[in-house]
Amino acid sequence: MLRTALRNLLAHKARLIMTALAVLLGVAFVSGTLVFADTTATAFRNASAKSLKGVAVSVRAEEDPATPAGGEEGQRTTALDAALARKIRALPGVASVRPTVNGEVTLAGKSGSPVNVGNNSQNLATNYLRGKDGKDSRFPLKEGRGPAAEGELALDAKTAEKAGYRIGDTVRFATDGPALTKKLVGMVTTDDPQVTAGGTLTLFDTKAAQKLFLRPGQFDEIAVAAQDGTDERALTEQVRALLPGKGVGATSGADLAAEQSAQIAENTQSLTKTLLVFAGIALFVGVFLIANTFTMLIAQRSREIALMRAVGASRRQVVRSVLIEAALLGLVASAAGFALGLGIATAMRPLLNTTGAGLPDGPLVITPAAPVSSLAVGVVVTVLAAWLPSRKAAKIAPVAALSSVDQAPPARALMVRNLLGTLLTGAGALVMLYVSTLKTTAESHLMTAMLGGVLTLVGVMVLAPLLSRPLITLTGKVTTRWFGVSGKLAKENALRNPRRTAATASALMIGLALITGLTVGGQSAQRAMDREATQGLAADYKVTNSTARGLDTDAAGKIARVPGVAAAAPVTSAGLDTQGRFGVITGTDPKVFGKAAQLDFQAGSLHDIGPGRMAVSDEFAEQARLHVGGTIDAEMATGTDSGKARKKLTVVGIYAKNRAAHDALGTLTDVLPYSTSAKELESVLVKAETGQAPGLERKIRAALGDSPLLKVRSQEQLIKENNGPITTILNMMYGLLGMAVIIAILGVVNTLAMSVFERTREIGMLRAIGLDRSGVRQMVRLESVVISLFGAVLGIGTGIFLAWAGGSLTTTSMPMYETVLPWGSLGIFLALALVIGVLAAIWPAHRAARLNMLHAIQSA
Repeated sequence: MLRTALRNLLAHKARLIMTALAVLLGVAFVSGTLVFADTTATAFRNASAKSLKGVAVSVRAEEDPATPAGGEEGQRTTALDAALARKIRALPGVASVRPTVNGEVTLAGKSGSPVNVGNNSQNLATNYLRGKDGKDSRFPLKEGRGPAAEGELALDAKTAEKAGYRIGDTVRFATDGPALTKKLVGMVTTDDPQVTAGGTLTLFDTKAAQKLFLRPGQFDEIAVAAQDGTDERALTEQVRALLPGKGVGATSGADLAAEQSAQIAENTQSLTKTLLVFAGIALFVGVFLIANTFTMLIAQRSREIALMRAVGASRRQVVRSVLIEAALLGLVASAAGFALGLGIATAMRPLLNTTGAGLPDGPLVITPAAPVSSLAVGVVVTVLAAWLPSRKAAKIAPVAALSSVDQAPPARALMVRNLLGTLLTGAGALVMLYVSTLKTTAESHLMTAMLGGVLTLVGVMVLAPLLSRPLITLTGKVTTRWFGVSGKLAKENALRNPRRTAATASALMIGLALITGLTVGGQSAQRAMDREATQGLAADYKVTNSTARGLDTDAAGKIARVPGVAAAAPVTSAGLDTQGRFGVITGTDPKVFGKAAQLDFQAGSLHDIGPGRMAVSDEFAEQARLHVGGTIDAEMATGTDSGKARKKLTVVGIYAKNRAAHDALGTLTDVLPYSTSAKELESVLVKAETGQAPGLERKIRAALGDSPLLKVRSQEQLIKENNGPITTILNMMYGLLGMAVIIAILGVVNTLAMSVFERTREIGMLRAIGLDRSGVRQMVRLESVVISLFGAVLGIGTGIFLAWAGGSLTTTSMPMYETVLPWGSLGIFLALALVIGVLAAIWPAHRAARLNMLHAIQSA
């Protein structure tokens, strides 16, 4: 049977090419993900090991919560100082200590635009610690020298290139306030993963760094290097004995490495799981292609199987022969897929880094588990997909097999399948209808939605043969009317074997159902976020700070004096607790707020708001049982650790719920003392004079000191920024699901090619009675288009239903969410199915048209 399997594999290698490609692509996705995960984890560990090289003990300080923000001498206070560093250095076994000051700096490029604005976690800043030679071994110099005075700084080479700076240039930057300037005196190299992945690095002299981020003589961390033979654990205990106590901790290098390794594993695990889910989808789609191929091959080899049975082969041997053939095919395709997966793994890091993933550089890492798992997955999937066809082959009686090449499936089998499909689809639809009544994304609700989605998809796939007849018949009327005999023959060929047609279309249906669901859900979410981003906003610009510090209280006044500005409304907010209901109260200047925001008052007006008087939204009024004229004793969150303060406020107006005004609206003087942004403004809404909005951004920035931390955004920019993450996720998912669609296309090509071989005599007869070569090509193309459109209609319809039902889960987090059908995108998907049908038929149609008429008629 092994020789038989090998002979069959070699004899039908041309017909198995598409199946091998499907396995190859699915395994490539799996292997690429596994290798990428190992590579990324190793790169993170290597980067971590470099940063911890020579560190026996790390002493770190927490920020003192009692420290006031801001101030001329720095912004934070820690318990680590130069005296403690000297004491640690004096301990026996200590080779050296490295006191470090850490901070965040946002640079302005030479063009004036901020570099990495809004991404402060990767805008690193630290002190350049000069040794006896005047250099810092942690940051090797590439050009110039290290900063040695308060007015100097150094940048890593990539940061300098990104910002457009050269040695000697004046660099403009900000930490947590106004713009500052220093002279660029050096460029360094670094292997810090946050910087190599696209972040920035700014280096200051130690005293300058302390003035910017701490207090003179203080540090964030002291890294201790040990002499050879020193016990790290014992040294750690000695260091701990010197620490002042609260707010300071010492960790051994080994423990720190273990913590970072665990964090790395956790960070990479979620990404790996996500990628493997999409790889599983691709393989699942491939199952249809594999099963279809072996089903058709067995039907075409039924005479051969019958002869084997007649000469003594048992059913078990027939099954074994088919499964060995599948295993060999899976093994060869998986090996090739693993090789392709290495290329995918190499391309993933730079691709994901374009989305801000921040993955470090590193060599490709191939652990034994990756090839073993990839080969095992490919072989197992191929064998499982071929198992049902092999059982079908073994059950065919020799006489029945010898009498017919292609038998229609038994009516009873189709009835059972239709009943099962109806039950699965009905159960899935009921679950999804229940999901449509839910309003939150709780884990249990998400699991319920996933269950309903899977049941619906599987049910539609099982029902596909039943659904194929009415849908293809309807499509066939169009093809018959437009293309005559070729169109009618295409319809009949597609209806000849409903199971085969359904299996081919189902592969495409799965990919398009998922893509349609993502598109409908994503664009609906984008539309909701568009409305939320600008709801009630009449302003042309919104001015904010990219850090949590907020804007100075005089920012609105400065902007109001800019030529071309009609109104500048200061905005801040605080927590408000009344009648057991918590809300957010917005503080502003009611006199100008009406020019920058649109409020629909149901009672009272903006003019009624004043000191001690506020308006509330209709929703909050109902929840807290508030009414016009009522006075409340509200608890106001202070924005600090001191808790809450009570304040009496009178309700003078009620307006329709509006994001610009949150739950309540009061005066700036009433709300600012309790502001969540530490008694600073959260934003300023700017309304431009007629025709003055273009170009106003630069004037506003200049009026506020042109700090790189400033964000001056128009309504269009607010919408784009809001939609950015969703757009990125959708594009990534489209790319990942694209593999499943490619495999589906291969399935259509494979089915048509094998169908042409199966109908060789029939095509010869059609040629003999007058159908020319172009008619044959047209017949095959139309059959492909009909099958592709059938799969597209099923997929798009199912995807829309799942997106509509699942969309309700976003109601709490996205109140303005409504299901929106993107007709343009749906039309593109249908057109894509049409193109897929035409492209998939090129090779099969060409092959069918080239068949020799006489040889085809004589074929067995």
